[in-house]
Amino acid sequence: MHIVHIASELAPIAKVGGLADVVLGLSREQSWKGHDVDIIIPKYDCLDSNQIRDLSIDYIDLMSYYEGKWFHNTVWVGWIENIKVFFIEPHHPRFFFNRGCFYGCDDDVDRYLYFSRAALEFIHKKQIQPDILHLHDWQTAAVAPLYKALYRPLGLTNPKVVFTFHNIEYQGKCSPQDLVKIELNVTQDGIAEKLQDNFQPQTMNLLKGGIVFADYVTTVSPGYAKEVQTSLGGRGLEKTVIQYASKFKGILNGIDYSYWNPEIDRYLPAHFSSREMPANKKDHNTIDKKAFIKMKLREELLLSEDYKPLIGCVTRLVPQKGIELIKHALEFTIANGGQFVLLGTSPTRSIHEEFHALKDHYANHPEVSLIMQHQEMLAHKIYAASDMFIVPSIFEPCGLTQMIALKYGSIPVVRKTGGLADTIFDVDYSGKSFPEANGYTFDFPDKTGIESALKRAFDCWFKDNERWRKMMINAMNIDFSWSKPCGEYLEIYETLLAKKKPIDQKR
Repeated sequence: MHIVHIASELAPIAKVGGLADVVLGLSREQSWKGHDVDIIIPKYDCLDSNQIRDLSIDYIDLMSYYEGKWFHNTVWVGWIENIKVFFIEPHHPRFFFNRGCFYGCDDDVDRYLYFSRAALEFIHKKQIQPDILHLHDWQTAAVAPLYKALYRPLGLTNPKVVFTFHNIEYQGKCSPQDLVKIELNVTQDGIAEKLQDNFQPQTMNLLKGGIVFADYVTTVSPGYAKEVQTSLGGRGLEKTVIQYASKFKGILNGIDYSYWNPEIDRYLPAHFSSREMPANKKDHNTIDKKAFIKMKLREELLLSEDYKPLIGCVTRLVPQKGIELIKHALEFTIANGGQFVLLGTSPTRSIHEEFHALKDHYANHPEVSLIMQHQEMLAHKIYAASDMFIVPSIFEPCGLTQMIALKYGSIPVVRKTGGLADTIFDVDYSGKSFPEANGYTFDFPDKTGIESALKRAFDCWFKDNERWRKMMINAMNIDFSWSKPCGEYLEIYETLLAKKKPIDQKR
């Protein structure tokens, strides 16, 4: 199959969150399985171009429509690992992707509507007929109605459209006039009604349009697929998701073990695995090396060398991630003989200022380190050094950090929601035995909930070393690679292309 992913992010060159990792990981696994995979993203001025191989111009003068005029674009091509990536560079006077950032502009809707139209125009003018167009999140959701309304009549008839939303909270709301800018006639074939926001009739909802117009829709975990069909989790789109449930499925994301792997991680001062020390002691990359990395991180962050568990947290500091619970976990950790390391940034000014004040408060504290600027190398060290890893999200579509933590033998303490509930099973209460039971969970997003989980984790760490070690080894051996989820996506693609009976829903 020829698969084209259209997205706003791609690791490692244009990364804000998990979307970037998913697009790369899924695309690479599909390529490894023998399929022809391309990716189309904007050519941001802040791309990490050093990690793009053989970057060159592919299409020198692509014309694309916007606000009644046709504008020039240059399409570049390069390679990220083994994947061909096309970069669309608009020559529009508003410099849509020359802003020094990926998101956060007042005209983000305009920027990504322009990109969606230009991406389809490129596919059409290049005379590409992919089997699958796989779209990601609201930023590229407009491709689905554009394709059905404009480009099918022009002869782009081969592709089936799959749409994945990674977080239903972000929906891309706009006005009908915004859609007219990209020549999407909202009066044609009931398009306005199909994109109409469920609670604001005069507002268009791009995420809803992706759900309605795609041939199949996925989200990033089975648990989240259930939650978005409720009034609490659906964020106003639950009725739409339920209406199209026959073409909807939750597929758990994978992680990239060529990048997140303590046996080969280039950012670590030593490597380790789940192997125990052999009798002849010739194998040095055993689980005991994790203690050495913990010692080195403590030295780097000026933390004490006392016998204490190290609790790690690597996150975007936004309300979804449980800001108050993170702060309470910090207080609990200090009060109960632990150390706490946070690596996080926030796009929300009030949260940014709140955590900077917290950082000042704990300056020079021997048991606390708060780093408010993302550092990729430090993130890897925290995963490898920490004994526990907290993810107290209010809601979590999938979550990758808890799966990464498992691979590094850092036991997750998570709230039981969305993808967290699909991946972390409580060693005390889940009813599962090893290796399925792999962490500590709590149900309610309050101080009592996170305290109960942390207290049980602390008790085990201090009082039952043998059980803790066994938990670490089992955690590291759990497979959350892209192989299985990739197979589920390929099955969906093949079913769409073969026009088989609807895929059996297992939500």
